[in-house]
Amino acid sequence: MGLNALSGVLWRERQLLELLLFKLEEEQLILTSGRTQWLGHATREVETVLEQIRTAELGRSVEADVAAREVGVAEGSSLLVLAQKAPAPWDELFADHHAAFVSLTDQISTLAESNRDLLATSHRAAQETIMNLQQSVRTYSPHGASMAAGSVQLLDEAL
Repeated sequence: MGLNALSGVLWRERQLLELLLFKLEEEQLILTSGRTQWLGHATREVETVLEQIRTAELGRSVEADVAAREVGVAEGSSLLVLAQKAPAPWDELFADHHAAFVSLTDQISTLAESNRDLLATSHRAAQETIMNLQQSVRTYSPHGASMAAGSVQLLDEAL
């Protein structure tokens, strides 16, 4: 039955979106804590979940077309159209799935944007720190006096 199979795929996709939201939360906690040694792991986990979502979306597309034929609407119809044409209890279930997808997508978008902002801020801070270090580095002149690093050159006099 197409409607039952589609519902199963939608549940799986919802679980994956919730997992993605969780992984983005983890990534944000790492970013805000300053424990960036774990950032690579968190990013890989996000990418793994995104790949699972892509695979699930392909399955959903196939099952949605089967369900569309079953309820008499065009293949490629939206989940809302399927919800409007599906018999009870599928109509409410698909409408609930749609509402959950909208909510999860909004939360994911907001969190991903926040993480991008945190990464950009961290990157700018690191660049500013490096620039300040370069400007404040002091060295010694050939006569032993302290001077700005400017263009320091090492000379191997043994050559």
